[in-house]
Amino acid sequence: MKRIVSVLVMIGATFAILQSATTGRSADLSPAEQSIAEANKAIGEKPAQYTSYNLLAMALVRRAQETSDASFYARAEDAVKKSLELAPNNFDTEKIRVSILLGEHEFPAALEAAKALNKKVPDDVMVYGLLTDANVELGNYNDAENAAQWMLNLRPGNLPALIRAAHLRELFGDAEGAYELMDMAYKSTSPTEPGERASILTQMGHIRFASGNTDVAEKLFQQALAYFPSYYSALGNLAHVRIAQHRYEEAVVLCQRRYRGAPCAGYCYDLAEALQLAGRDAEAQKSFAEFETSALLQSGKSQNSNLELVFYYADRAHQPAKALRMAQQEYAWRHDVYTLDAYAWALHVNGRDVEARKQIETALAVGVRDAKLSRHAGEIVLKLGDLAAAKLYLKQAAELNTVGSEQARSTLAGLSHGEQE
Repeated sequence: MKRIVSVLVMIGATFAILQSATTGRSADLSPAEQSIAEANKAIGEKPAQYTSYNLLAMALVRRAQETSDASFYARAEDAVKKSLELAPNNFDTEKIRVSILLGEHEFPAALEAAKALNKKVPDDVMVYGLLTDANVELGNYNDAENAAQWMLNLRPGNLPALIRAAHLRELFGDAEGAYELMDMAYKSTSPTEPGERASILTQMGHIRFASGNTDVAEKLFQQALAYFPSYYSALGNLAHVRIAQHRYEEAVVLCQRRYRGAPCAGYCYDLAEALQLAGRDAEAQKSFAEFETSALLQSGKSQNSNLELVFYYADRAHQPAKALRMAQQEYAWRHDVYTLDAYAWALHVNGRDVEARKQIETALAVGVRDAKLSRHAGEIVLKLGDLAAAKLYLKQAAELNTVGSEQARSTLAGLSHGEQE
C-alpha cells in the first residue's frame, strides 16, 4: 500500500500515444500487451524506423508496471539500443531510457540523466516529469515540486503534470487537493484508454482509502478493475480495503490472484499477511518463508523488497539486527518518507528510540498523513516517555480509520486504561 503511486506516476500519460493509436483491441490482452503487439507489427513493416522501437520500449515499460516483472525493463533497453543505432542521440529515445532507469529503481542515475536532458532541452515538459519522479523517490521533495510546477507552467493542465502534482499534494498532506487534481486527470482521459483510466482510478481510490473513506475507495478500485480486470495495483489495494473491513478471506483471494499473475516478493508478503489475518497460520508461515527467500535474492539490487524485509524482520521474524541492516542499506541512498519510516522502525526495535524519533518526525514533517507512520511515531515517542506526543500521534493514526488505525486505537485504549488505574 505504501507506495502505490511510485511506479504508476513514473510514466503516467506518456503512453497515451500507444493507446490512442489502437484499433481492434483483443479483450484477452492487457493494454500493454496490445501495445507491444502493435509495436512489433510496426517494426515488421518498417524495420528501419526508430520510432517503432520507441513505441515497443514504452509498451514494455508499461508491461513491467502491469506485472512487476523487471525482465520487461531489460527488453525495453534492448529496444532503446536498437532505436539509438538507427537514430543516434535522438532525444525521445533518451527520455525513454530515463524511464527505464526509474522503473529499475536506479533513481540517482535517472536523476543525473534527466538533468542532462534538461540542460539539452530546457523546455521539454516530460523531462520535468522525469525530474519530478526521480526526486520524489529520493526524497528531494522541494526539487520534485519545482519540477512539477515547471510542467504546469509550460503546458497548463497537461495530464502527466496533474498526476505528479496530485502525488505531491498527497505527500504534503493535502488529500482533497490531490484528489481534485487526480479527478481532473481522469476526466481528461478517454474511455478508449483503459490502462490509463485504471491507473488513475486506483490512485484516486488510494487517496480516499488513506483518508479513511473506505466505501468510496472500494468503488474506485472496482471501477479500475472493470477497465482492467487483472490490474495488480487495484487488486492489491482492494485487498487492503477488505482487510480494513475484516473480510480477511476475501483479501486472501485477491492477494492470491495478484501473486499468481505476478509472483514478486512484495506481493508474496501481502499474501502472507492476509493469510495470517485470516487465521491460516501454517499457510502464512510458508508464504513468509517464501517471501524472505525471494526478497533476499534481490536485496542487493536497486529494485528490491528491502522495506518489506525491514518490517518482516522487525515485526514477524523478531530479528531486529537484520531489520536495521536492511533499513540502513536503503537509507544510505534514499530519504523518501517511506524509507525514513522503515529506518525509524528498525531503530526503534533495536532500542535506539532517540534516533528513531528524529527519522520518523523528519518523515512526518513532509506533511504525509499515513496511519502506519503516525502509529509508528506514537509508539516510538511513547517508549521515550513522551505521553502527550504519543497520544497525539496515535490519535492521528486512529482518526484516519484505515489499515494501521485499529492498532493505534488499541494502544490508545491501553494508555487510557493505565491512566485510570
